[in-house]
Formats: sequence, structure tokens, C-alpha cells
Amino acid sequence: MNNIIARKIDLTDQFQQLSESKTVGTVTVTALSGNSSEVILLGDTGDQVPLVPGEWHTFIRVDLARINVKGSAGDGVTVVGGTW
Repeated sequence: MNNIIARKIDLTDQFQQLSESKTVGTVTVTALSGNSSEVILLGDTGDQVPLVPGEWHTFIRVDLARINVKGSAGDGVTVVGGTW
């Protein structure tokens, strides 16, 4: 079954998952253009990868529960795509 994924995640200074439970989908993660600072993705090797405001990347067939982000309070990311 195909489902749409559309989320806005409010960031904190602590890493949080894009999903609380296993959710596999193809999505575009976008750092909101109005953010005050960079969004940080936690890389697979533990590296912290910055996304500048307005930057986006598409991830194909990934488990959102395994993608972690953090940033400044009041900033956010959108996650848009589906389970196809």
C-alpha cells in the first residue's frame, strides 16, 4: 500500500528521528528557508552534516527512523514523499 508522507518537524538542539517508528519511503528533506541557522544531519559514520537554510536532498527507500536531525529551536525541516 502506498501512503503519502508529509511532515514538518520542529527542531531542537538534540538529535531526533524523522519518524518514531520504522517508516520506509522515498522523501525529500528540506531545511526551511526561513531557518536562523544550519540543520545538522547525523551521518552514517557519526559525522554531522550541515544543511543551509533552503537546502534539500532526496532519499530513496530509506527508513525515516534512522535519519536524525537537530538545529536551533524555532527552526524546522519538511519531509515530503511517500512509501512507494
